[in-house]
Amino acid sequence: MNETTICAVGNVATRPVYRETASGPVARFRLAVTSRYWNREKESWVDGHTNFFTVWANRQLATNSMASLSVGEPVLVRGRLKVRTETREGQQGRTSADIEAVAIGHDLARGTSAFRRSGRPEQQASPDRPEPAWETGAGGTAASGEGAGTAEVAGTADGSGTVVTQRVPEPAMVT
Repeated sequence: MNETTICAVGNVATRPVYRETASGPVARFRLAVTSRYWNREKESWVDGHTNFFTVWANRQLATNSMASLSVGEPVLVRGRLKVRTETREGQQGRTSADIEAVAIGHDLARGTSAFRRSGRPEQQASPDRPEPAWETGAGGTAASGEGAGTAEVAGTADGSGTVVTQRVPEPAMVT
């Protein structure tokens, strides 16, 4: 599917609004993006037209956006552009530009930021399934001859220290 992916650099224009939905957390805020250009006659930078986008964030991005963003802060938003046209009875059609955000971050060209990793639920390793053997034969080279394609692993996922022999797939032959 062809989608329009954009990266917009601007300022947070409204306080993020957070909602818990059946499919997970959702947050939205408005982003103001103003073009600037150099005016030779005035010899100064001049603000051009300002575009406003509604930025939508889902799941963990929504939670982190709510905790991290404030009105007026410079941000970068990367995501999919969705242009929508809405018509209501007795009114003129209205067009809006939304960004379904994939990533949001502070613009470090305009200030500093301190990163804090968000807490994630711990994932426990499955005790009935040992880690795969990625090691090669002794000395760091692949085993050859009889027994090629096997590797010995000291220890298992449950930490019992037993030796497990696993079959390593043979590399594909190129003809």
